[in-house]
Amino acid sequence: MEIREILAHNLRTQRRARGLSQEELAHRAGIDRTYISSLERSVYAAGIDVVDCLAKVLGLEAADLLKKPDAAVRRRASPRRSPKT
Repeated sequence: MEIREILAHNLRTQRRARGLSQEELAHRAGIDRTYISSLERSVYAAGIDVVDCLAKVLGLEAADLLKKPDAAVRRRASPRRSPKT
């Protein structure tokens, strides 16, 4: 799992756990909603200041957003794919 994917997974998981929309998180962090979306899709690499800001809004340490989740958590959080036919 690449660092962008780790951030994307943790950001999405923590945002949803707090019942925040991307728009609300972006508003509280003072950044654009489309940037949150891009981070959650691993499109962009966030700067350390952005990671710190998002962590503070979520009530976390920046390091928490960069910790690799264990395999069981990743399996539960990954979207289910339909088998190829």
